[in-house]
Amino acid sequence: MTASDTSPAAPTHPLGATHPLALAPVTGPASSVDGFVRQFLRNLNYERGVALSVSSATDRYYAFAMTVRDYLMARWLEDVKRQREAQAKGVAYLSAEYLLGRQLDNNLLAGGLTEIATEAMAACGIDIDDLRAQEVEPGLGNGGLGRLAACFIDSLATLGVPNTGYGIRYEYGIFRQTFVGGQQVEQPDAWLTLGSPWEFPHPEASRRISFGGHTETYDDEGTTRTRWVPGWYVQAVPYNYMVPGYLNGRVNTLRLWSAKATDSFDLRVFNSGDYEEAVRAQTYAENISKVLYPEDSTPQGKELRLQQQYFFVAASIGDFLEHTLPADFDLAKLPDRVIFQLNDTHPVIGVPELMRVLVDEKKMDWDAAWAITQKCFAYTCHTLLPEALEVWSVDLLGRLLPRHLEIIYRINEEFLAAVRERFGDDEMRIRNMSIIGDFPERSVRMAFLATVAGAKVNGVAELHSQLLRDKVLPDFSEFFPDKFTNVTNGVTPRRFVKLANPKLSDLITEAIGPGWVTDLERLRELETYAEDPQFRAAFAAVKAANKRRLGQVLHARDGFEVSDDHLLDVMVKRLHEYKRQMLKVLHIVTQYESIVSGRVAASDIQPRTVIFGAKAAPGYAMAKRIIHLINAVGSVVNDDPRVEGRLKVLFPPNYNVTLAERVIPAADLSEQISLAGKEASGTGNMKFALNGALTIGTDDGANVEIRELVGDENFFLFGMSEPEVEALWARGYKPAEFYQGDDNLRRAMDLIASGAFSGGDRSVFEPIVSNLLYDDRFMVLADYSSYIAAQERVDAAYADQDAWTHAAVLNVARTGFFSSDRSMRDYIDRIWHTPPVI
Repeated sequence: MTASDTSPAAPTHPLGATHPLALAPVTGPASSVDGFVRQFLRNLNYERGVALSVSSATDRYYAFAMTVRDYLMARWLEDVKRQREAQAKGVAYLSAEYLLGRQLDNNLLAGGLTEIATEAMAACGIDIDDLRAQEVEPGLGNGGLGRLAACFIDSLATLGVPNTGYGIRYEYGIFRQTFVGGQQVEQPDAWLTLGSPWEFPHPEASRRISFGGHTETYDDEGTTRTRWVPGWYVQAVPYNYMVPGYLNGRVNTLRLWSAKATDSFDLRVFNSGDYEEAVRAQTYAENISKVLYPEDSTPQGKELRLQQQYFFVAASIGDFLEHTLPADFDLAKLPDRVIFQLNDTHPVIGVPELMRVLVDEKKMDWDAAWAITQKCFAYTCHTLLPEALEVWSVDLLGRLLPRHLEIIYRINEEFLAAVRERFGDDEMRIRNMSIIGDFPERSVRMAFLATVAGAKVNGVAELHSQLLRDKVLPDFSEFFPDKFTNVTNGVTPRRFVKLANPKLSDLITEAIGPGWVTDLERLRELETYAEDPQFRAAFAAVKAANKRRLGQVLHARDGFEVSDDHLLDVMVKRLHEYKRQMLKVLHIVTQYESIVSGRVAASDIQPRTVIFGAKAAPGYAMAKRIIHLINAVGSVVNDDPRVEGRLKVLFPPNYNVTLAERVIPAADLSEQISLAGKEASGTGNMKFALNGALTIGTDDGANVEIRELVGDENFFLFGMSEPEVEALWARGYKPAEFYQGDDNLRRAMDLIASGAFSGGDRSVFEPIVSNLLYDDRFMVLADYSSYIAAQERVDAAYADQDAWTHAAVLNVARTGFFSSDRSMRDYIDRIWHTPPVI
């Protein structure tokens, strides 16, 4: 076998070759094509145990991934060593979700290995794209929250900031979505069936996690103390993943925990013939890390969710205190060494856990322990919906974590004493601020606990942070005026521009040079190119190529056809009523009804393909009905010859990061249409704008900042503002009045109610129609007319392709602010104070 012996230039640090974080040129087996080939064959032979001539596709993928892994390994180990020696302050990011996406290309990109690896595989007679196709995306997240966590740890590594991401290694993760008769059916997402070459199990570092039991007091040399006497235990087994920075030699760690039984197999019971009982403990324990977000409409589901949350948080805090800190570390200095970032309310049980460890195990004075704890946690709130702010019943918490409930009660007692001291005996204020709520059942309000305990509380967009202070936690904002801040979300340009949109990336680099991938504000330099007809033509050609690429993917994946000359209108996000997929459905039905009624000729409408991507929570009945309706509408519209193929509705099942990397670069129009005041931020809106899609949206979440940056003329604004929404509620919102007052709306809803999309069966979608007419909590009908008018502006604008491209270029040029690198710098400056480690 022969291979090229050329070696590309060693990757340089994105901040410059002379920057202190830049490393010397990498040497070793993967620093040349020949070296990569040798290491690949070695891994194939000695790790997989096969020769190339008889290897399977899985064998080749594993050997290839291991070769990439080997290249990053020395840097990873060096970073762990360097951080241990430096003992600098770092971030422990606690998140129930990490929606990572495929790892292979990301690691190739970060290591500067793509060209070497491609040539090396070609020398072995292997198409690297065939290897890419073997990778299964880890289903470790549900949507924006998990993808945000993945973006953040990518940026921290790229910035050189010490970070360990902590979470759960879900065996099945989020479900694999299928459609049967247009309805969502959940299938297990067995992403670990063939294992993962990117993870490193460390069973020797397992931690024992306690549950249940009771507490008791005892005398400790004259001091009365409390100890927890657990009723049962679970082992938490860590699996490490590498998180490489972009071309800087930095590799941080993601540590995910898997649940195992402490005594997983009872041989005596097995030998007696009771095989199920012999492994009962194993089954019960392993349920904890079995599935992401188990359906929690049952008491058992709720208990399992709380078990999951405590399991990974207790394992993570214990891991940091015992394995990351030196044995002689003075815990009084813990805030100088770590900040535990709470990504939403899921990890908030970590607050009483740290207090338990400091007070009960380390024998620290309560006041000293509380002072430390308040400096070691920061809380990010990701919602404005009251029902999304987690609460746990006192009964459940007391049964599962009795010592933690005691600690929470004491925290609350002391906090309310401080509230009384400040505001007097204002009973209503005290009830409103109590961590313990009494209605509808006695429960612990986790967002309140996080706010009381956290050094900082941040929202994730300017509007969201304002509403968080003014509407969601107003009493706390008044009590802790300096505690609240904003950090607008961002996305990593490595995955969502450089990897997802290579043609656009090349065009940008050709125009403004390299460096923008780690300094995304440099995209501003593209503004002048928006006036260049040749650049606009090249930009339009990139968008057309991305549409063709998406069409190929959807044809192979789902048998769908994507028309090259259609406006590609995309709405991809979790299916929830507040995100208002129903508003998009009503627009589609309105267009369809206008054609089939003969009021509008099909040839007169702008050709448009609407793509949905969404999963509904298994127990969310209305969301699943809406999915059914979308598929039913698509089935009728796509097959109706009267439409002449000018309107299509596509809903590829199981939308994930891998598909997003193809859909987003192809989109012309980004649907960000939540009711104003309901979306915290959004990150899909940022990804679409950065890839040259124009936004139709409300003034909600980060849409506000996107519109301010790109300009009103390059954004299709519609709908009520948040104050207008509140005013309408105050007056008394009557959705039926909007139905009666708008002929287009009435015709669209009547067509749905008639059974036109359900084979004549009027009962199928009646719950959706009735919900809109008599409840419409998210004011779909109130914003309908404004939305339809905005869509008419979209059609008119798209008819002038050159002007549309001009606006699209400006969207790219003006949205560099939405890099997760900038978000991380904001966290560092405003909350964490964790400088890079040289």
